[in-house]
Amino acid sequence: MRPIASLQDFYRDMGFVNENELKSILPDGVNGEIGHFNVFNIASVTKRVKETKTMPYNRRAYYKISLIKGHNRAEYADKVIDIRQNALLFASPMIPYNYVPVDDDQSGSFCIFTREFLTSSRGVMLDEIPVFKPGGYPVFQLNKAQVRDVSAIFDKMFAELASDYTYKYDLLRNYVVELIHYGQKLQPDLDNYSSHNASARVTGLFVELLERQFPITSPQQQLSLRTASDYAERLAIHVNHLNKVLKETTGKTTTNVISQRLAQEAKILLKQTDWNVSEIALVLGFEEVAHFSNFFKKQVGLSPLAYRS
Repeated sequence: MRPIASLQDFYRDMGFVNENELKSILPDGVNGEIGHFNVFNIASVTKRVKETKTMPYNRRAYYKISLIKGHNRAEYADKVIDIRQNALLFASPMIPYNYVPVDDDQSGSFCIFTREFLTSSRGVMLDEIPVFKPGGYPVFQLNKAQVRDVSAIFDKMFAELASDYTYKYDLLRNYVVELIHYGQKLQPDLDNYSSHNASARVTGLFVELLERQFPITSPQQQLSLRTASDYAERLAIHVNHLNKVLKETTGKTTTNVISQRLAQEAKILLKQTDWNVSEIALVLGFEEVAHFSNFFKKQVGLSPLAYRS
């Protein structure tokens, strides 16, 4: 497994500071109760990436919210998303990601922050927020009016960070939360809907159980829930009812949903680790490599080795 990129890695890779400056920007408390926040101009970062190296596709030890203006290719988990013009992108330490500029006309802004930056004072459970949840779709295409709205929030971040106001980080936390809410308003409010709809609630609980098992970070890790019956038993409902509910809410059977998520994680592990196919098969609950290979080829259209290469 590739190591998770730290904040120190970010600053070093981008060449923003030397080692002495790095210690002042990232004191020991940054990984404790204090947390860390910073905001950047995409054009300057893109220039540095071109001068140094391509930003790697991996998991990072911090959260990131980006306003991307320009033609880019976003790689998020197993998804490849073509961003033609403007987009708001949310990224968390749970999922590997990257975005690659397709043309030279790049602009926008992004902020990075640690879990502690928000949770220290607000009790926010970041991984429970829909835009950061694994298995979601965290890239939102924006129209011109929405770009103006989001740009205004980033402008406030830049101005406040440069100010000498004693409580500026309290304001910056508010601006991060404002961006999160803006993103959530761009997608259906499933949490509120599920509280009024039994089928949607069962679906939400099923998805939560499914996603709790990921990401897989060690060859010793194994899935505790593997089949539709396993999930139905944990939810204390009949497997036929679970199938009926998921068919109503997603158009897919329980087995289909599980299979697609397993294929997604398999693709990540094949690209992100040097584990052999047998190890990947085992952690995903396949006792025989041949069964895993057949499953993967059916889901993806390629053998595991062909996909890895």
